[in-house]
Amino acid sequence: MSQSLVKITASLTAHPGKAEELRGLLLDMAPHCRAEPGNLRWDVWRDTEMPECYVLDELYRDAEATEAHRRTPHYQAYLAKVPALADRSALILEPVALEE
Repeated sequence: MSQSLVKITASLTAHPGKAEELRGLLLDMAPHCRAEPGNLRWDVWRDTEMPECYVLDELYRDAEATEAHRRTPHYQAYLAKVPALADRSALILEPVALEE
């Protein structure tokens, strides 16, 4: 597995009438995800123009930490619940070396 950082940016748009339930799910996830050994950052953002839209900003030490995150019970529970609450898309990003 790669030893470079992994950034995940997930975008979630709540289904009608589900924004508060989605918000609760995301806020409940935060302490669990932040406690993972390979997690460096896990934040929830909300769009100021469309309050039913949320963005998860996640940063992991490496691909192994990302895979460990995906195996956790809290992530599995999230995956089971989120389709009924929101449309979701995610970008899995790696750093690009910039030449000086």
